[in-house]
Amino acid sequence: MNNPQEYKKLIELTLAGSREAYSELYEITIRDVYKAVHFLVREPSDVDDAVQEIYIQVHRSLGQFDVSRPFRPWLMGLVMRQIHAYRRKRWTHLRIINKAEQVDQAMEYDFANEVVDKISNRSLLASVDRLSYKLKQVVILHYLNEYAQEEIATILDIPLGTVKSRIHAALQKLRQKQRSNHFIVGKVEDLHES
Repeated sequence: MNNPQEYKKLIELTLAGSREAYSELYEITIRDVYKAVHFLVREPSDVDDAVQEIYIQVHRSLGQFDVSRPFRPWLMGLVMRQIHAYRRKRWTHLRIINKAEQVDQAMEYDFANEVVDKISNRSLLASVDRLSYKLKQVVILHYLNEYAQEEIATILDIPLGTVKSRIHAALQKLRQKQRSNHFIVGKVEDLHES
């Protein structure tokens, strides 16, 4: 759903105390929120906790939402800030617990069918996962959640030019990785044919 009037109505009802309205707001937004969290919170066991914290913050922040603006970019901006805070809190927690040991945070490939349809290539997923957090953010928002570059600029509170340059840099890195993989595969095949 992307009807501004429906969002406005649900927000007004939620602010008036309707749990049903908030539940409906949750149901129509959880898919986008979950996809973003799943790809940006590296530890699969932390995804549900991060989503829960996000929706607690959404409920607390609804009163500050300007209903004259689009809801989805506002929501994703809040999601990105919460993910950033969650990652920072998690990093601090892990550092305190075990300073000497490096934490292996491998991404688990357990995606909903809709996500797999969009990104079905595991090597591409692995390449996206190796991008820096800032580059991965724009890739996830643009290609997975299908936000326009202007919306991403609003969500992340950065200039449009920065969004464009991050997308360009991410694509360059992914293309470079793809070319190096083809080169290596080509050489191995040549060795086996001799």
